[in-house]
Amino acid sequence: MRILFTGGSGKAGRHVCRYLRDQGHRVVNVDLTPLDEPGIDNLRADITDAGAMFNVLTSYAGLDELDAGTGVQGYDAVVHFAAIPRILIAPDHETFRVNAIGTYNVIEAAVKLGIRKIVFASSETTYGVCFADGRVDPHSLPVEEDYDVDPMDSYGLSKVVNEKTARTFQRRSGADIYGLRIGNVIEPDEYRTLFPGFFADPEQRRRNLFCYIDARDLGQIVDLCLKTDGLGFQIFNAGNDTNGMNLPTAEILARFFPGVPVTRDLAENEALFSNRKIRDMLGFREEHDWRAYVPKEAQ
Repeated sequence: MRILFTGGSGKAGRHVCRYLRDQGHRVVNVDLTPLDEPGIDNLRADITDAGAMFNVLTSYAGLDELDAGTGVQGYDAVVHFAAIPRILIAPDHETFRVNAIGTYNVIEAAVKLGIRKIVFASSETTYGVCFADGRVDPHSLPVEEDYDVDPMDSYGLSKVVNEKTARTFQRRSGADIYGLRIGNVIEPDEYRTLFPGFFADPEQRRRNLFCYIDARDLGQIVDLCLKTDGLGFQIFNAGNDTNGMNLPTAEILARFFPGVPVTRDLAENEALFSNRKIRDMLGFREEHDWRAYVPKEAQ
């Protein structure tokens, strides 16, 4: 597929771009900072500029595409990850503006240009625990995609708005538009550097509901979204199978979420940030369990 990918220079995006390239896709990264990666093309553009989004979606991917002499090719899909990635990087109003307006611009351009597959990054923060003011319990566990999302912060709010924006354009166009509520992204080198500290002080992971998503497994999820047609508008949790913690799920519930209703039986280490939907509907099978990368003595 010929894919326009926004935000491919970010922490999650660069791993997903590499995965898609390695699957044989032609990937064009649109970002304010280019990604220096063989086989991935770059265009520098601002997602808050609506005209720029129409322009990049009607541009050549690289100089090699001039050789055919047949004009600009159309894109098969758009993957939209570009955003201010959390609170406390920019002022709250700017975080909301960039993320909400940027997503509107990208999806609008894609739909009006006839692109039939759009995948966009939503967030675990929509569940209202991660950036909450104070110690907040989820309404129930595990969190699944039918949860009544209710964040307190500008970042999580922008992601809820983006989901509504995507649903609006899907209804209008009939295209497949899939949103990924992405968990805490872990890069390959972070298992050794971060997880021993998580295990020593598990309280710091409560705001993430103890979830994680391996950046490479996130690439697989995006690729599965691109290859799975006909689902219309969908929201998927993007997380790994188990909690990112060396404690069984029952102990995590008892220690950190006493009194929170548990809506179904859970396996011994099953993630509280449930990925059942991507396993059932997309065929996701994780390839990167944290236990394969954290030294045994630290587990």
